Amino acid sequence: MQKPKLGFWDIWNMSFGFLGIQFGFALQGSTMSRIFETLGASKDDIPMLWIAAPLAGLIVQPIVGYLSDNTWHKRLGRRRPFFLLGAILSSIALLFMPFSSEVWMAAGLLLVLDASINISMEPFRALVADKLPESQRSYGFVVQTLIIGVGTWIASNLPKFLNNTLNISNEAAPGVVPDSVKIAFGVGALVFITSILVTIFTTKEYSPEEMAAFDDASEPEEKKGMWATISSTYALMPVIMKKLGVVQFFSWFAFFAMWTLANPALTEHIYNAPKPDVKNFAQLDDSDNVLLDANQATLFLDQTQEDAYTTQDKAYNEASDDVGSKMGIYGLSSMAFALLLTFYTAYNSINRKVVHMASLVLGGLGFLLMFYIPGEPEYLVLCFALVGIAWGSILSMPYAMLSSSVESSKMGLMMGVFNMFIVIPQIIAALGGVVLLHNLIGEESIHAMTIAGIFLILAALSNLLITNKKAITYQPSITNE
Repeated sequence: MQKPKLGFWDIWNMSFGFLGIQFGFALQGSTMSRIFETLGASKDDIPMLWIAAPLAGLIVQPIVGYLSDNTWHKRLGRRRPFFLLGAILSSIALLFMPFSSEVWMAAGLLLVLDASINISMEPFRALVADKLPESQRSYGFVVQTLIIGVGTWIASNLPKFLNNTLNISNEAAPGVVPDSVKIAFGVGALVFITSILVTIFTTKEYSPEEMAAFDDASEPEEKKGMWATISSTYALMPVIMKKLGVVQFFSWFAFFAMWTLANPALTEHIYNAPKPDVKNFAQLDDSDNVLLDANQATLFLDQTQEDAYTTQDKAYNEASDDVGSKMGIYGLSSMAFALLLTFYTAYNSINRKVVHMASLVLGGLGFLLMFYIPGEPEYLVLCFALVGIAWGSILSMPYAMLSSSVESSKMGLMMGVFNMFIVIPQIIAALGGVVLLHNLIGEESIHAMTIAGIFLILAALSNLLITNKKAITYQPSITNE
């Protein structure tokens, strides 16, 4: 028995929770480094402070994938219990994040936030394969990407919108996160839980009996424990997953470089407005710590130095707002790209390999161009538009290729294991990889964007490794290789 094809709105509703997931990721990606800098972290330390995020994914993703494959709740089904749990935990972390008073506190909450988002995200990937026949899977992942694009653009623009439109301040005392960022995270928490509930209430999952009856169901295997199953899955990883893993490695290294260092790189290189170090303006004790008055306010050297710090910090916050807004363009262009693919893949097959290669090359060019536009932030629109084409493809094509080559009964686990190729490059980048590589070119943070461009082009070339015809182009007559 074939799975019935679903209409656009059915696929939209089952993917709508990704709006909240992406709100969480976009606020994290566009604002987290700004929070770290505000709390006193140096720009070279920022990638290391992000390491909690990929470490959480490395641990959580395969476990949640296995558990969601082997869960059936009478009312919530197979994947939806994890959507709900992840949404509740993520919303709590989003609410508390901007109130961090120390770097270690923000890094700890980043660990909680990323782990919680992953609890919701991986079952969403598997739900597409659960619900859709193979002929609609490219379509399903592209619709997810469309929603992700909407979430990225809106969330990235929130701090600037709150400041410019609602007059909520984007300035604060040294070491304090501005109110505009705090409220943006609060809005993100509300959107996260609301969008997940929309999917939970509008989407029905197939029961285990129904899943077993479909033509793409695999033969039941002898039940093993979670760790034995995960270990055997790593050991018997299909060839297509390994080849896609090479593509993913270069792709996600590039985007980790962007998320961690775009704000310091672009505020400095494009806007000439780096984060001022309060120690250069304030009174210090014998241990080189900033002195505070009885109200815990910074004691500046004099009024002139306080005014200078305030002016430079205002310029940095304005630039950071604009960097976040410009980064939102990559969500907007990924949305447009996904919309184009949605209409096309609804009625036609596509060559996933060629689409992915071309998209990654365009994204790489977008990153490389950033070095050549100092003082001209308007060109960042073009740069991030090109990056968004790569992002739209990264969020759809590899998953569509993989889902065509994986047993449906292990889809959640396979998607979790596949994400090893997302988190490992980020861990390597966080442990010094991105700083080391960009320092080989020059000390300025903008060279991290150059490294991102080079790595996206390497990811594009890595697609040449993929030869599985069923993964490249869906055709019902092609069997798995």
